[in-house]
Amino acid sequence: MDIAIIDKLMLQFFSGLQGYFALAGRTFVRIFRRPFYYREFVLQFDKLGFSSLFICILTGLFTGMVMALQALIQLKPFAATSYVGGMVAVTMIKELGPVLASLMVAGRVGSAITAELGTMVVTEQVDAMRVEGTDIVKRLVAPRVKAMLLAMPLLTVVADVVSLLGGYIMASGYGINPTMYIKGIPQFMVFQDLIEGVAKPTCFGLIITMTGCYVGLNTRGGAEGVGAAAKQAVVLSSVLILVSDFFLTKIFVAFRG
Repeated sequence: MDIAIIDKLMLQFFSGLQGYFALAGRTFVRIFRRPFYYREFVLQFDKLGFSSLFICILTGLFTGMVMALQALIQLKPFAATSYVGGMVAVTMIKELGPVLASLMVAGRVGSAITAELGTMVVTEQVDAMRVEGTDIVKRLVAPRVKAMLLAMPLLTVVADVVSLLGGYIMASGYGINPTMYIKGIPQFMVFQDLIEGVAKPTCFGLIITMTGCYVGLNTRGGAEGVGAAAKQAVVLSSVLILVSDFFLTKIFVAFRG
């Protein structure tokens, strides 16, 4: 590959990285400054969070059922099927629940944010707001970030609870009663696991929103550019979620000692 092409790609990468973190920094500062745009926050919470509830419920339900089925198959030869509740809980709450829920939301919310902001950019609505003296980051980015910081942990908790219900539905077919299923959960989990299960989706929600906003506000090329930007935001968000999940897990393992 020609050195000039490599140089251009490296410049684009580091320029994009700088712009991403610069936007994140400006957003963080403006979250705590007036005006807070409460109405926009509520609107975005409903649009980005509440509207994603159904897909998170479906994801949690069937993932919990699959996890329970696989656990029962492995535990049955050892007469240890009573531990299925704990295995489903620790797997879903610590790892699969936050990651799968965030990936589902990234596909839905990330593309929606990018398409909305990208359309505003290519139709010059964002330029008009800047001419009027509106702080674009405070008006368009901060409410979405705040909404997702609240919505993503709640969606993950719902997905986790539903996954435990789905796991019990599957376990009940193997003669596991509710008491036995619930008693297995504390044997596999500690309080730090619950903290991890809430902290991860909070970080993932920030990644989804910041990626969607950054890509959306840098959209170019009309309607075709909006479509390409939405696809780019979903792919980038998904990759960042998986990468950050690894590093977050390493951090929690280090604190666990």
